[in-house]
Amino acid sequence: MQSADVEGLVEQIALSLGRGLSLEDLDGILLAYSSNQPRADKVRVNFLLSKKVPSDVSAWQLSHGVAIAVRPVAIPANQALGMFGRVCVPLLVRGYRVGYLWVQQEEEEESATAILAQLPSVRDQIALLAALLLDSNTAESEYRRGREQEFLGACAADPAALGAVAGWQEFAQRGRWQLVTALEVQDGQATPLDDPIAAALTHRSAALQATVGLDAALFSAGASSHAVIMFRHSTGRAAHAAVLVQYQLELAKRLGRPAGRVLLGISEPFGAFAELATAYEQSKIAAQAAAVDPALGELVDCRAVGVYQLLAGASWGRLASVYYQRLLEQDRNHELLPMLELLYDSDSSVQSVADRLHLHRSSIYNRLARVRSILAADPLHGTVRLELHSALKAERWSRRPRF
Repeated sequence: MQSADVEGLVEQIALSLGRGLSLEDLDGILLAYSSNQPRADKVRVNFLLSKKVPSDVSAWQLSHGVAIAVRPVAIPANQALGMFGRVCVPLLVRGYRVGYLWVQQEEEEESATAILAQLPSVRDQIALLAALLLDSNTAESEYRRGREQEFLGACAADPAALGAVAGWQEFAQRGRWQLVTALEVQDGQATPLDDPIAAALTHRSAALQATVGLDAALFSAGASSHAVIMFRHSTGRAAHAAVLVQYQLELAKRLGRPAGRVLLGISEPFGAFAELATAYEQSKIAAQAAAVDPALGELVDCRAVGVYQLLAGASWGRLASVYYQRLLEQDRNHELLPMLELLYDSDSSVQSVADRLHLHRSSIYNRLARVRSILAADPLHGTVRLELHSALKAERWSRRPRF
């Protein structure tokens, strides 16, 4: 879509309402404005000149909940800012937030009642404006969508897609790569969205905006539950950390709520597109492991997830363990199994576990004695330790987000 289409529609809506309008994106950048304003306030004049909402005005607007609003919000006047009252109309397409339309009150108007009463008459035009913004997020959105689908097909080992992606200019003479899966989770599960199409749009846009201008990130694609990003291989993680932070911010903008815990699962480096599907599986496993085991952190290399790599390849599903089941039945206060997992993960350092649990060392020894009594075996030695540690991790793995 051309910007002239957006500007023309803003003018039409302004004429219908008989009021001055301005259109901004999610970052407070001016996209279009109307010319029919008898008198503009100081904030509007400065906005039209600078093309960017200043921080003090943004803070005033955000304090009235515009970032999470799904319906028009009345913003009262602020004399200190030189700002008349106005109404913010959040622009959404199937729950996907694309921008804000601002309708300014006249100086003598004491409330936004008249504007709110007018808005239903231009509902269809506002919906069309939101659709235009969605389509104009990238210069060639249909082209971009097709390329992302082709890239995801290559990640799924589709031969035709692999052949096509291997010839893309983004990857030409770029050396070795790493694939990254970006996943948002809440309570260990991938955050569900009611509309898969809207969800994919959210992840597509968030990943694209989080990687724009970053030389290390070569391409991104969004699916309904996560995003996939192709990185240039690097032993450092500064670029990955920057993408994680920005991806989380971009998700919050589009979801209208704080993003959950965002994880990046990172594959082993690879140098041939025949290995792309394997790298995708590695990055997914790393993200899934981080979702169920917070101790792994948010930036997780596949090689760092340990036994979860083996569990991902196990065809029998959840592991069965007599010792684990016996403890599960007897651990009514849910204190023995968590203690054992901490011991196994910290090389049997009783002091370290006591510090983590805010207990005295004697309490840890007492709990270990209870475990020995229940099992009639030593949980810190040999095959008993191996079985219990594996079963604990298998239980975590069984709760992983599926995608």
